[in-house]
Amino acid sequence: MLPKTNAEGNALEFSDPLLAAFASRDADIESLVAAALDAGRAQLAFQPIVSADASRRICFYEGLIRLLDDFGRVLPAASFMPQVSNTDIGRRIDTLALKLALNLLAENAHIRLSINVSARSLADWRWRSTMSDALAQRDNLGDRLILEISEQSAMNLHEVVKRFMLEMQPRGVCFALDGFGGGLTSFLHLRDFYFDLAKIHKTFTQDLSGRPDNQVLVEALTTVARQFEMFVVAEGVESDQDAVILSRIGVDCLQGYHTGRPSFRLR
Repeated sequence: MLPKTNAEGNALEFSDPLLAAFASRDADIESLVAAALDAGRAQLAFQPIVSADASRRICFYEGLIRLLDDFGRVLPAASFMPQVSNTDIGRRIDTLALKLALNLLAENAHIRLSINVSARSLADWRWRSTMSDALAQRDNLGDRLILEISEQSAMNLHEVVKRFMLEMQPRGVCFALDGFGGGLTSFLHLRDFYFDLAKIHKTFTQDLSGRPDNQVLVEALTTVARQFEMFVVAEGVESDQDAVILSRIGVDCLQGYHTGRPSFRLR
């Protein structure tokens, strides 16, 4: 059973009993998540990343995995991801997200898609097998796949990330540094990485019109990204005023509720 959606295909809020279950000290969050994974109860929600110019054309989508309970309700990711991100369940979530993304790319030749992945999953045999098998069947799938890796994850296992980039970029796969500016990126390591995109952390972009100091920081982060020849995406864009400022600063793309909410339907 799929979650109920509104006319735009957006998932409606889950019921209060579900929230109460997750808030309960007795709730076995890992068991709920594992059961959803075992049953394959998952979908990708798609959030558009649009150009910062006036056209606002869609450049690509970010695929955000949504796990469902046995009633078809979306499990609130914020309630379980912190607990499972560094566990085997986290690796299984990343593998399922990759499988859904690759299936979508195989079925839709005009779509370009990004998904999140932990650096730990890059060395997981299930995740690696899913990637290798798909590229072996259709090598050009990599040309439309973007892997988003958070700053913290990349820094923690920078050698693993670097080796994987060297292996995958000749096959067309792109890499995005997610949450740029929000972590502890060493510029020494950043110089040695091969990121194609930098996604500026939403801490700096939200309420940008009312925060001149953040405007300076976003401009500085954009300049740094340009020095490393990275395409720049601003996350967390919530208003037209902020979008105009970001466009003036010179970012390439915008992502946020102002330009498009996650939906189970592609535009």
